[in-house]
Amino acid sequence: MTTVARDPVTDAAPAPPPATPAAGPSRHRFRAAAGFAFGAALLFAVAPLLLSDFRLSLLAKYLCVAMVAVGIGLAWGRGGMLALGQGVFFGLGGYAMAMHLKLADAGPGNMPDFMMLYGQLDELPLWWRPFASPWFALPATVLLPMAVAFVLGSLVFRRRVRGAYFAILSQALAAAMVILLIGQQGTTGGTNGLTDIQGFFGYDLDDPVNQRMVYFIIAGTLLALLALTRHLMQSRYGELLVAVRDGEERVRFLGYDPATVKLVAYVVAAGMAGLAGALFVPAVGIISPALIGIVPSIEFVIGVAIGGRATLLGPVLGAIAVAWARTALSERFPGTWTYLQGLLFVVVVAFLPGGLASLVGLVRRRSDPPADGGPRPGPFGRLRRRKVEAAS
Repeated sequence: MTTVARDPVTDAAPAPPPATPAAGPSRHRFRAAAGFAFGAALLFAVAPLLLSDFRLSLLAKYLCVAMVAVGIGLAWGRGGMLALGQGVFFGLGGYAMAMHLKLADAGPGNMPDFMMLYGQLDELPLWWRPFASPWFALPATVLLPMAVAFVLGSLVFRRRVRGAYFAILSQALAAAMVILLIGQQGTTGGTNGLTDIQGFFGYDLDDPVNQRMVYFIIAGTLLALLALTRHLMQSRYGELLVAVRDGEERVRFLGYDPATVKLVAYVVAAGMAGLAGALFVPAVGIISPALIGIVPSIEFVIGVAIGGRATLLGPVLGAIAVAWARTALSERFPGTWTYLQGLLFVVVVAFLPGGLASLVGLVRRRSDPPADGGPRPGPFGRLRRRKVEAAS
C-alpha cells in the first residue's frame, strides 16, 4: 500500500496535476486546413505548371469522376447504400448542360445540328426550349438529379429496401436510362449523344486559355464538395448516418427515422453526380449513353472501393487513380484492361475491405490514441451521449 506525501505545513494532500487539454478537435481542424491548402496548391499551381494542355484536360475529366466518387463515399461508405446507378444522375446533369450549350451554339431560334442532320423534327421540341435559358439549365443540372433521387429514394427507403436489392434496383435504373436515350435519337442524339460542343457561356472551348478556365472551375468545385462532405461527416448527421449503416433497427429504436437519414445522403450524392456531369461536358465536349450506363456506374464504385469508401479523400484518390489507369493501360493493353481492373477490385476487397486509405487510418489510430486512454466510442455511444446531454 502506497502513502501520499502531504505538505509539511498545511498537512494537505498535494493537488493533482492539471489535466492536459484535449488537442484532438483543434488538431483535426489544423490537419483539415493543411490538407485543403495542400490540395489547392497541387490543383491550382503545381498541375497547371507541370502538365501540358492535353494532360490538364485529362485531369479535369478525372476530377469530374472524383466528384461522383465523393457522393458515393458519403452514401455508400457512411450510409451503407451501394449505389450502382450514379451514372443516371451524372447523365441527367450532363445532358442538361449539353442541351443548353448546343442551343447556345446553334443560336436563337435555331435547332441543334444533330436534329437537322437526322431530319426527324421540323421544330425544337417543347421540353428542349426551357434549356435555352441559363437561369433554367444551370439549376437543372443539380436539382433535376436530386429530384429524381428524392422520388426514387422515398419509394425505396420507406419500404426498407436495402443491401443487394437496392444495388440491383439502382443498376436497373441506369440500364433503363441508357435504353431511353438511345431510343430517342431525334431528340437526344441516340447512341452518339450530344457531341461537338464548341462554346461555354460565350467562351470558345477550342482556346487553351478557356480550357484552363474550365479546369480551374472544376478543381474549385471539387474542393468545395470535399469541404461540404467533411462538414456533413463531422456533424451530428454524419454520426447518425454511420449509426444507420451499422444498425438501422437500433437507430429506429432511439427515435430517429432511418429512411429520412438515408434519403438525405442519397439526394446529396445525386446532386454531386449531376454537378460533375454538368462540368464534364465543357471539359470533354461530349455526353453520350456510353458514359452513363451500367459499366461507368460500376467503375465509379470500383474507384471508391479501391481508395477507401469510408474516408474523405479515399474515394477521390481511388477514382482519379482508376480513371488514370484506364487511360494509360487501355492504350497499351486494350484487350486486358477490363480484367486488370476487375482483378485489382477483387484483391482490394478481399485483403483491404476498407480500401487503400485503411492503411493510413491504421497508422493514425496507433499513433493518435484517445485522450482518456480508453476505446473510441462508436456511433451508438455518441448518439446516446448526445441524447443524455440534450435531456439534461
